[in-house]
Amino acid sequence: MLPVEIKLISPSHELHVINIESLTVQTSKYLDDFLVSICEGNSDSELDLVKLRLRKFLADKDERTRMGATAELFAHLYLRSAGYRQEFLFFNLEEGSIKKGFDGFFSKNSETYLLESKSGSITTKKISHKDKLKHAYSDLEKYVAGKSEKGKNNPWKNAYNHASHIDVGTETSIRKKIKILQDMFDKGTFNKINEFNIITCSTIFLSGAWDSTSSSEILNDNTFVLEFDGKTTKAMCLTKSSLNSFIEYLEK
Repeated sequence: MLPVEIKLISPSHELHVINIESLTVQTSKYLDDFLVSICEGNSDSELDLVKLRLRKFLADKDERTRMGATAELFAHLYLRSAGYRQEFLFFNLEEGSIKKGFDGFFSKNSETYLLESKSGSITTKKISHKDKLKHAYSDLEKYVAGKSEKGKNNPWKNAYNHASHIDVGTETSIRKKIKILQDMFDKGTFNKINEFNIITCSTIFLSGAWDSTSSSEILNDNTFVLEFDGKTTKAMCLTKSSLNSFIEYLEK
């Protein structure tokens, strides 16, 4: 697992604080071990080829989108290293497009988890893990309630399409569960967030020089997470020294 400090806020609320000052040998090894399956599932592609595809995917994106994609990938990497099963592909099924709906759908020990990731640069005025986590929770809550401000797309449809991909290998029982939710959503029958295990993720990219302030703030001020009304809630906070270190990894 990536280096993490885990704080139990309540029996159903956890805070996970991950600091990535640099891409250490161990972190790079995790990337080497999981990058292919994170991006393409059980595709048997070579690592260097997937790194090339990811470089091309990020090359024509603006900095905000590159940060968002990298933040999602590291959230997936942390969960994969912690034993969660990824029921989707990081690469969208429509080549070159951004994934619609949930940022992640995971399973572990017969439970399923919805992930929403938010990220930004330390240079943004008043940025904090607290605000990013609240934004992620709000988006998840609106998605399942059919009230997303991003449009009327059915988030369960995209989740089902990913879970049905042969290289993902999702169990039939999980696919059936997603299909029921997809059909309910189309019929106008929506859900409440407390019916689901949720993972809210905040990532802050620093400007190259390490500063632990963002991590210290969330470790000292986190009772707001109790307001997140998931069946269970994991609030993940990643502070990363820079975006460039991951790009450099892809270029190796």
